[in-house]
Amino acid sequence: MSLHGGSSGAPPAVGNAISYGGNGVSADTSRAVAIVSSQRLRLTPNKDHQPDTYDDLQSYFSPSIFSSLEGHMPPSMLGVARDDKVKFMQEILLKYLPPKIVKGHGEYKQKIISNYQPLHRELYSMNPTSFFVPSFLKAINDNTEQSFRSIMSEPHPGIFTFEMFHPHFCELLISEVENFEKWVNETKFQIMRPNTMNSYGAVLDDFGLETMLEKLMENFIRPISKVFFTEVGGATLDSHHGFVVEYGKDRDADLGFHVDDSEVTLNVCLGKQFSGGELFFRGMRCDKHVNTGTHSEEIFDYCHVPGRAVLHRGRHRHGARATISGHRINLLLWCRSSVYREMKKYQKDFSTWCGECNREKKEKQRASIAAMKLELFRREGESTA
Repeated sequence: MSLHGGSSGAPPAVGNAISYGGNGVSADTSRAVAIVSSQRLRLTPNKDHQPDTYDDLQSYFSPSIFSSLEGHMPPSMLGVARDDKVKFMQEILLKYLPPKIVKGHGEYKQKIISNYQPLHRELYSMNPTSFFVPSFLKAINDNTEQSFRSIMSEPHPGIFTFEMFHPHFCELLISEVENFEKWVNETKFQIMRPNTMNSYGAVLDDFGLETMLEKLMENFIRPISKVFFTEVGGATLDSHHGFVVEYGKDRDADLGFHVDDSEVTLNVCLGKQFSGGELFFRGMRCDKHVNTGTHSEEIFDYCHVPGRAVLHRGRHRHGARATISGHRINLLLWCRSSVYREMKKYQKDFSTWCGECNREKKEKQRASIAAMKLELFRREGESTA
C-alpha cells in the first residue's frame, strides 16, 4: 500500500501510538484489580432497565459511567445489590484503564503539580463560554444529531470537522504549554512525552489539566460520539489521554503511519503560522487487518486550520506529512471506552467500521448468492432433463 494511494505493493507496517503519561491512578490501585467475572456484558444495553444512582459514589470514575455501564450488565446481575454491581463494573473499568498507569507515576505527576506554577489558571477548570465558539456550544446544548450535523462537515466517511475553540483559548493554551516547557528547561525536569511516536510536546494531564479535559470528553465529545461512533463505544467513553504535539524546526517534522490507542480521537490545531503538516487518512481497520492495503476510496488528506477540530475513530489509519515551515501545535484527546474494549474480546466481525471486514463480508455474500444461483440452475437442468 502506498501512503499516497493505490492498493498495489506491500503495505508499510502501521504503527501503534501508545501513551505513557498518566491519569494519577496509583500502581497500588492497578495491582488491586480483581479478575472480572466470566459473565459477559451485553452488546446492546437493556433500555427497559432503570439503573441505580451513583452520584454519591466515591470513585475514580464518573457516576454517569456506572449508570451507562449498568445497562450492559448480564441480566442475572441487574437485580443484585448496588455494591455488588459497583464491584463488578469497577473490575472491568480498572482492567481497561490505559497503559499509562505505571509504577511511580502518581508521585511523578504530584511532583510536577506541586512545583509548577500555572500561567493561566482560567484554563484549569471548564468554562464553555470562553473556550468554545458559540456555534459549537449551541449544538452541544441542543444535543441532537441535527444540531451536531448543522456545524459539522463530513468530507470523508467517518471523519468530522467543525469549528470548536475560540482563538483566544488557543492562544492561552499555547502560552501555557510554552510556560510549562520553560519551567521544564529551567528546572531540568525530565518529563514523559505524549506517546511513543512524538519526541516533542507535553501530556496536559500531568500538569493539572486532567479535570478540565475529563469534562471536555464527558460533556462535549461523548455526546457527539454517542451519535456518530456508537459501534466503537462512543456512548461509553470513560477515560482519556490529553496532550499537545509540536511540529516544525527543532521539533518533530512529521508523524508516521499509525493507529491511535483510542476509540475516538479529537485533534484540534491550536496554531501558529505554518505550512505543510497535512493529515493523511487511509481507511479504518481492526487489529486483524491493520496492515492490509489501501483502496482508492479510502484515501483522504486534510489540511489543518487553527481552532478547527477533526474527530475520527482511533482505528482510522493516519499520519502527518512534514511541517515545511513555521510551528504547528495541536491538541489531541484520545477517548477510550472500557465497555467497548471488554465486549470487543468476543467479537470477530467488525464490518460496521473496518473496511477490510466489510469487503470480506460482501465477498462471502456474493459467493453465497453465486453458489445459490448455480444450485438453482443445476436443479432446473435436472428437472427438464
